[in-house]
Amino acid sequence: MQELRPTAARVAAAALGSMDDRAEPRVVAAGYIVAVVATLGAALAQWLIDPWLGNLPLFSFYASALFVAWYGGLKPGAVAVFLGGALGAWFFTEPRLDWQIGSLVDRLDAIRFVVVGLGVSLICESLHRVRRRAEQREELLRVTLASVGDAVVTTDPGGRVTYLNPVAEALTGWTTTEAAGLALETVFRIVNEETRRPVECPAARALREGVVVGPANHTVLIGKDGSERLIDDSASPIRDRHGRVFGCVLVFRDVADRRDTELALHRREAELRERHDELQSTYDAMPIGMGLMDRELRFVRANDRLAEINGLPAAAHIGRTLREVIPKLAPEIEAACRRVLETGQPVLDVELTGETPARPAVRRTWLASWYPLRGTAGEILGVNAAVVEITDRKRDEVRIYRLMAELKNADRRKDEFLATLAHELRGPLAPLSNMLEVIKRAKGDGALLRRACDTMERQLGHMVRLVDDLLDVGRITRNRLELRMGPVELVSIMQQAAETCRAIAEARGHELIVVPPPEPIRLHADAVRLTQVLSNLLNNACKYTEQQGRIRMRAERTGRDAVIAVSDTGIGIPPDRLESVFEMFSQVEESPTRAQGGLGIGLTLVKRLVAMHGGAVEARSEGPGKGSEFIVRLPIPVEPPAPSVDRAAGEAPGTTRRILVVDDNEDSAASLAMLLKITGNEAYTAYDGPEALRAAERLRPEVILLDIGLPRMDGREVCRRIRERPWGKDVVVIALTGWGQDEDRRRSRDSGFDHHMVKPVDYGSLMAYLSARPRSGVAW
Repeated sequence: MQELRPTAARVAAAALGSMDDRAEPRVVAAGYIVAVVATLGAALAQWLIDPWLGNLPLFSFYASALFVAWYGGLKPGAVAVFLGGALGAWFFTEPRLDWQIGSLVDRLDAIRFVVVGLGVSLICESLHRVRRRAEQREELLRVTLASVGDAVVTTDPGGRVTYLNPVAEALTGWTTTEAAGLALETVFRIVNEETRRPVECPAARALREGVVVGPANHTVLIGKDGSERLIDDSASPIRDRHGRVFGCVLVFRDVADRRDTELALHRREAELRERHDELQSTYDAMPIGMGLMDRELRFVRANDRLAEINGLPAAAHIGRTLREVIPKLAPEIEAACRRVLETGQPVLDVELTGETPARPAVRRTWLASWYPLRGTAGEILGVNAAVVEITDRKRDEVRIYRLMAELKNADRRKDEFLATLAHELRGPLAPLSNMLEVIKRAKGDGALLRRACDTMERQLGHMVRLVDDLLDVGRITRNRLELRMGPVELVSIMQQAAETCRAIAEARGHELIVVPPPEPIRLHADAVRLTQVLSNLLNNACKYTEQQGRIRMRAERTGRDAVIAVSDTGIGIPPDRLESVFEMFSQVEESPTRAQGGLGIGLTLVKRLVAMHGGAVEARSEGPGKGSEFIVRLPIPVEPPAPSVDRAAGEAPGTTRRILVVDDNEDSAASLAMLLKITGNEAYTAYDGPEALRAAERLRPEVILLDIGLPRMDGREVCRRIRERPWGKDVVVIALTGWGQDEDRRRSRDSGFDHHMVKPVDYGSLMAYLSARPRSGVAW
């Protein structure tokens, strides 16, 4: 069909006058060639029959001119006339081989030849034009019918087929050649779709009555090959200009696809109706509130959940406005809906808090969203609302937020605990390290060794107490440290603090000045914590004072308070930072010459510890570069408490014991055994579980100091096996371990240990255990 459309366009254009009546160029060229050939042929014939013709020089040229005019029309005919006349005048008119025509008769004959030839050419040209126009009209009609998308069949007045277009040929199975002259009923066999009875052809009625027969439905076309197609058809009579019927045109089309489409549309409509019912059921059963409002914000639909939220039946929503249904929430909701109607954009996740008639006087929280409802043309018809109640979720969010805050605070305190642990352990380590070097270099100097031992014993005691306190996470998370209060001399505390910081002061070339109070001041305080306060202040001053600076610590009594001031010539503190320096992790702007940093917790600990002693601390500074001063005020008790009597830690037991020390740390086991031997005991060592069992079987010790975390067999298993031996029931077994929680002590007791001691061992407590009778049940 497509290849016929350009021809149809050209034919249509010719019918509209856009094409002239001239023949195609190749046809004209062929006419000229025929004119030349025919004229030359006539000349040859004239030459052959010239002896018998007598005085007829143009006889054969008449025939060639007539033939050429019939074949090619005017122009080729004119060429043949003039060419034939010229050849006849030259070759066959007297005098020959000369353009001169001698006689009058020959001249008249030549004029007659030209007139007759041109006249015939004109007549033939007219005939050619008439023929071409007829062919164009015929081609236009043919191409038009061939280009029609429907099947077209034409008949003569008797109902015999004259033409089938390609679509009709395809549907009927007949070609135009096969069907031409046959009765239309033979080619176009139709029956009723339901009854299967033959149906009268609409063309027969159109021919009989001369009327247009409209489309018929439920008609089945039976093709030449027996195939069936569902069609609709119509027919119309063909009339001439006088109104006489001289034929009929039958138009029909295959409507199977249309019928399938209609059936599919019906099925789709049924599916959509079913889907609509399902969606309506889902809409009504949604666990969130759903509502639809028109442009006037009147409800046109509401599901059961929205009815529960609003306290009004779903049917009662229909036709009512927002203000009539939920008056207390209406203003905020109306504003959101108006914005949706004006902008066409949804308003999402708006949190609403208020009351509805469902539960008056109870504040509830909802999360609501509003969406535009659009028509088929995109116009906004109303607003869809989706509401979910989040009252319980908000309550849970508040609870979770509080828990997160508590966890965050606990995490902060955990970090503070770890930082505090590291910070406080560094203080005693410096003098311990120093005195260890002093012992190495004492060379028998008894006084120097005693001083070194005293310092190391004091600092080791500080470390033990600090570890005990810092490892108690419960006290840290409760923001409370337990003080061990007792009578202390302030001068002694100041000297110990200065000794702790002397190494860093000397390393930086500082002048450290300690000015004791004019009169003795006795306080009721925790000596370790108070020493920590002053050492932290001194250490802070050393860090923030440039090389060769001066640090001064002085004390005096002011009324009922002891005032200790630590001043320096360091970098100073900006006025706006005087209060914040006591906050956790707070540090003053660093100096270019600052030698070391810190964790920023020293002053925080100072403030907390001073407050726990009932005192106060403040910072003073005239500004950056002008040094700083920290002043601690502590209350002086009205009646000085009686001095406490320390237990003689080094008192030796009255009875020599045979002791087995078991520890996988060989230095720890050997040093403890050495100490026990010095105090008059028999001491032996073992370094793992199986070795401990063999040594105990061989030595039968009175006391076993047993580490728990042993290789190959832990201490609890060793203790259980010792208790299984007959000789092991009366042995005193003491757990010597780094684990000191209540659960650790309970597990030791269940394994058969008599006592549980935490490393490093307090030597006085150990001697007390050793002085008791075997398995005497000394308190845990």
